[in-house]
Amino acid sequence: MADKPSYLGLLNAIANGEAEAERYLDAWIAVTPSDDVRAVLCTVALREGEHAKAFAKRIGELGFSVLERPDPAAAKRLKVAASTKLSDREKFEQLGLGAERDGDEPDIFAGMLRDRSIDIQTGALLGRYIAEERDSARLLAACYGALVEYDAGDEPDAAPATVEERLDRIERMLEKLVAERG
Repeated sequence: MADKPSYLGLLNAIANGEAEAERYLDAWIAVTPSDDVRAVLCTVALREGEHAKAFAKRIGELGFSVLERPDPAAAKRLKVAASTKLSDREKFEQLGLGAERDGDEPDIFAGMLRDRSIDIQTGALLGRYIAEERDSARLLAACYGALVEYDAGDEPDAAPATVEERLDRIERMLEKLVAERG
């Protein structure tokens, strides 16, 4: 058996976390009424699934296998994501997604490459993972921001908008966001 790398636990945690995130995002995708929210969630969910598999593959290449570490909060996240009673905005809030981060503050990824024993292949995988996770956070924050902006635009005395009108407005805001990124 190969010597156990000092960073094996990190790789294992990423593989487990990303697989779980793909599951709850897929559940959310299946029930969201918004094509635009679905598009953002699909992008992020595909990344999460690919990350889970890429890290599992790397762990295998190092001579080990992923040790499943069930997250006690996973069932709650899945229930929130699959809910047909919660709005997309409520799901963002309950799942802790979409919050703007202070660009000057270190994030969860800041120390991942601190271990100088990380080999080149694992370092490249971690670097891509970090870049994609940060971009996914930006996509989710923009999507959540569009939902919040839409809600803030409602006049308290105005008659409630129809679902179609609300979705049209969200779609326009997300199209604007995509155009700005493009």
